[in-house]
Amino acid sequence: MSSKSPSNFYVTQPIFYVNSVPHIGHFFTIVLSDTIKRYAELQGKRTKLSAGTDEHGLKIQQAAEKAGKEPLSFCTQFSDSFRALQRASNVQDTDYIRTTDPRHFKAVEHFWKTLVDRGYIYKGEHAGWYAVSDEAFYTESQIEERVDEKTGERRKYATESGQPVEWVSEVNYKFKLSEFRNPLVHWIESNPDVVYPEIRRNEVLGWLHAGLEDLSISRPRSRLQWGIPVPGDEKHTIYVWIDALVNYMTADGYPWTSGPRFFPPDVQVVGKDILRFHAVYWPALLMAAGLPLPRRILAHAHWTMGSQKMSKSKGNVVDPFDVIEKYGIDPIRYFMIRNGGIANDGDYSSEEVVVRYKKDLVGQLANLASRCLSDRLGAGLTRFANIASQLQEASVDTRDLELLNTLVALPDKVKQQFDKSEFGRGFGFIFDALAVANKHISDNEPWKLVKNSDPEAQKRLQVVLFYSLEAVRIAAIMLQPVMPEKTSILLDHLCIAKQDRDWSKTQFGSGWANVSSDSASIVRPKECVSQLFPKLV
Repeated sequence: MSSKSPSNFYVTQPIFYVNSVPHIGHFFTIVLSDTIKRYAELQGKRTKLSAGTDEHGLKIQQAAEKAGKEPLSFCTQFSDSFRALQRASNVQDTDYIRTTDPRHFKAVEHFWKTLVDRGYIYKGEHAGWYAVSDEAFYTESQIEERVDEKTGERRKYATESGQPVEWVSEVNYKFKLSEFRNPLVHWIESNPDVVYPEIRRNEVLGWLHAGLEDLSISRPRSRLQWGIPVPGDEKHTIYVWIDALVNYMTADGYPWTSGPRFFPPDVQVVGKDILRFHAVYWPALLMAAGLPLPRRILAHAHWTMGSQKMSKSKGNVVDPFDVIEKYGIDPIRYFMIRNGGIANDGDYSSEEVVVRYKKDLVGQLANLASRCLSDRLGAGLTRFANIASQLQEASVDTRDLELLNTLVALPDKVKQQFDKSEFGRGFGFIFDALAVANKHISDNEPWKLVKNSDPEAQKRLQVVLFYSLEAVRIAAIMLQPVMPEKTSILLDHLCIAKQDRDWSKTQFGSGWANVSSDSASIVRPKECVSQLFPKLV
C-alpha cells in the first residue's frame, strides 16, 4: 500500500449520531474542523474534510420504533438537518458520508474480513454492564450505583457517561483488544501530541495502564437488526462503533486499489465524551489491520450555559441555526472558536457574543481599517510596498518601534498556537496586536498630519497609515480560516491580490507588491468597511 503525499492533509469530523437535531456542541465541532482545514490550505496543503452521520445501532432502532418510522427514513430526517448545518456553517466538507451508504457497507465488510484473516476476531461468550445510550459495555470498575432522580430507585450507571446500564450476557464476536495495551502506550508516549490536549492524553494513558479487556464487537441479530450483518454470519450484527469508525477510511475510498490519497487523518476532531473510542479502540483496530495510525486526535471540551450542562429540560439549549441567523456566520464562527474550550468547557452567553462582536470585530479590526482608509487621509496603498522595503533598510522611528516589533513577532506566536489547534489563544495574540496598532494611530494622529503640507509631514502620514493597515492586512490573513467571508471582503478593500493571501504573506511588509493603481482607485473603502460588521439589532 503506497503512502499518501506529504502535501495532502486530512481532517475528520466525528460522524454525528442521528437520534436528535444538531446543537451548539455539534456546531463547534463542525467549525473547529473547518478552521483547521482552512488553516492547512493557507499553508499550501491539499485538503480533505470528512463529515457525516452515524446511523446504525440499538438506540436508533428503538427511537425509530418509538417514532413509528422505518429506520432509514428516521435517519434521513436527522442526517439532512446535520447536512444543512454544514452548509449554514460555511463548511467546506469534501465528503459527507452516511453509514447507511452502500459504499460504507462494502468498506466495513472488507475491514471485518481483514481482522478475521489476521487472527484478531474470535467468537465467545460475553457478559457485562451494557448502556444502550452509549452502545457500549462497561466493566465493574466503570460503573457506579446511585439513586435515579425520577423514580427514586437505586440503579447502576456508567461512571464515564452517566448513562444507565443493564446486565447483558450473550454469545458474540470479540476483538483481541487486550493485545494492544503495550503498543498503544508506546504509540502515545512516543508521540506526545498525538492525543491532545495533555489532560486527555493522561486520561487515555490512565485507561491503558489499568489494563484492557477484549472488546465485544457484534450483537445478536435477534436483538439488533438495524446494522451491518457480520460477513458469513447473518445471526450477528456488527457493533455500531466498529461500523462508525471505519467511515474515516470509507471517505478516502477504502478498500483502496492503489493506496490511500489522504488517509491516515492528520487531525481527527472529536468531543471528549467519545475519546475512548477514538484513542483506544480506533488505533488498536488499525494496528490489527496493519494500517497507519492517525497523526493527532484532538479531543475538545464541551459547552455549558451559566456553567451548567445544557439540556432541554433546563431550557438552556442553544439552536445553532438561530445564532447563525442572528449574528451572521463569520462573527458566530469567531466567537465559538475564540471562546470554545479545548481543555476546559466553554460557556455560552448571548452577552459574551455581543462583547466579542463589538470589542474585537468592530472595535479593533473594522474600526482600525475604517479610520485608516478614510478618503480624507488618502492612504497610498500602491506606495506601501516601497515603504515596507525602506523600513527594512533604514533605522526605525522610535514612535513605531513597539508596533513594528509586535507585527514582526506575531506570525510565529500565532502559528505556535494554530499548529496545536489552539485557535482561541492565537486570536488573542492577533487582537492584542490590533490594540497596539489602534494605540499607535491614536498617538500619531494622522488626521493632523494630513493638514500639514510639509513634505516630511506627508511622508510621515503614509508611514503611519502603512503601519496601521499592515496590522489589518496581517490580521485579516490570519483570521481567514475562521472568518473566510469577512476577511475576503476586507482584503479586497486593501486591494491585496488573491495570490498574496497565504500564510507566507503574514510576514511584515510582504503583501503589498501586487497592489495596482487601477484596483486602488476603484475601491471606496471606508463605506465598505463600516458595513462589514453592521450594528446588531
